Amino acid sequence: MILGEVATEQAEGAILAHSLRAGGSVMKKGRVLSGPDLALLRAAGVARVVCARLEAGDVGEDEAARRIAEACLGPGLSRSRAATGRVNLHAAAPGLLRVDRARVDALNAVHEAITLATLSDHSAVVAGELVATVKIIPFAVHGSVLAAAEAAARGPSPMLALYPFRPRPVGLVLTRLAGLKASVLEGTLAATRARVERLGASLLESELCPHEADSVASALSRLLCRGAEMLLVAGASAVVDRRDVCPQAILRLGGEILHFGMPVDPGNLLLLGRIGEVPAIVLPGCARSPSRNGFDWVLERLMADLPVTGRDIMAMGVGGLLKEIPLRPLPRARATEGEVEPVPNRPIAAVVLAAGRSARFAGANKLLLRGSDGRAMVARTVDNVLASSARPVVVVTGHAAEAVADALSGREVCLARNPDHAEGMASSIRVGIEALPEEAAAALIVLADMPLVSPAVLERLMAAFDPSAGREIIVPTFAGARGNPVLFGARFFGALCTLAGDVGARGLLAAHAEAVHEVVVEDDSVLRDFDTPAALANVPDLAGA
Repeated sequence: MILGEVATEQAEGAILAHSLRAGGSVMKKGRVLSGPDLALLRAAGVARVVCARLEAGDVGEDEAARRIAEACLGPGLSRSRAATGRVNLHAAAPGLLRVDRARVDALNAVHEAITLATLSDHSAVVAGELVATVKIIPFAVHGSVLAAAEAAARGPSPMLALYPFRPRPVGLVLTRLAGLKASVLEGTLAATRARVERLGASLLESELCPHEADSVASALSRLLCRGAEMLLVAGASAVVDRRDVCPQAILRLGGEILHFGMPVDPGNLLLLGRIGEVPAIVLPGCARSPSRNGFDWVLERLMADLPVTGRDIMAMGVGGLLKEIPLRPLPRARATEGEVEPVPNRPIAAVVLAAGRSARFAGANKLLLRGSDGRAMVARTVDNVLASSARPVVVVTGHAAEAVADALSGREVCLARNPDHAEGMASSIRVGIEALPEEAAAALIVLADMPLVSPAVLERLMAAFDPSAGREIIVPTFAGARGNPVLFGARFFGALCTLAGDVGARGLLAAHAEAVHEVVVEDDSVLRDFDTPAALANVPDLAGA
């Protein structure tokens, strides 16, 4: 490829190297200059342009990117069209991404013109998530370089592959000791259910039993009889030895212990076994928390039907130092050898905004329109929130406050009336935030006219909230577009109360971009509010029987 400055008259067919403004239009870099383009440039007084010309054997950037992407593309992945020398690879289904790092490194070492960036090996991804991107740096590469890169990408096994999570029934045993609070068991059950369902599986009704080997063995046996294809044991006391209570329960059913301990912190005290062909995992204590830990690494591989051996676990040390978590409130240097009392989880609340006038809804209050199941739209939205773990649920009313309250009759919500609802959404956000308890760690701001957002999506947003990791504003996205609801950590409650007008909290996202974490979701529910009758008519279940 030849790159340089030439007279405008000589640039026809060349590739523009830098964007230029000519008259009232902009010519972007990478544009192949035509005769009319040159006329515009001359009329604008541009006498010379920097451009590139392909030489014999060169392959244009888009074609080169497409060919590299095709060579990289493994099972479970799809690719975008090539544009500006880039092709993106996406997951076709929820699953675990496998990356052959040695071959990625070999491809990137072929030539500086060709690059491939990927997620880490064993990354859990959702359908549609970006997993890799091919970028050709110049406007073209020589065919011989391209051929070498394609050869580096291809091999006896895929360089990049997506192993989908397989739905299956999972059994959970919770053991108890004297003095163990019911809230601890409830939190463990909720965190485990969220983990399992996030990977597409289902949790059978859990078994609660004393922390004794025979009792645990009986509980595991009952779960196997009910069809469990994976067994989890959350002990009231963490495993300290292969001869401890929970490992002994596995052995009493004819099972075996595959590995105890792992070089991942938090997660050191995980125990992996199996009963027949059914994996059996005794959870580390940190699995009571929704924060990511070593159990997630093992669970994701098993859910994708990838083998997990003791040697696999022992190879998890690099990258295995995750972070301090709320279950360990003291810094390592000050921690004692005694058992540390867990810090209680602060609740995540929800604020449902239901005060608007439905100005664009032909005189009707859209929130009160009833669907085929007889529920008002606001009730459907609130029921989805109540089906999640968000508590308390504050519903801000204003226009038609009494009618909205009647539609929510019998539901466990706190109604907060906004006398200034005509001023816009910001006033309702302020009323809702001011109604929250002091102990709330965060709040989901939910629009009442978005009844398609499922409890599972709400749980994913709450699970992503982690102030210690800098994830304090959680935003759902679909196909690259940001949607609602948005979760704000308590640090932003004061700022939310100072908003004005009807623009919501978009300005806070821009002002605190470092705290924003996006969660990719699988459907467009997070983008769909219903401001007009036409929008509602497209969803018969909501539009009425």
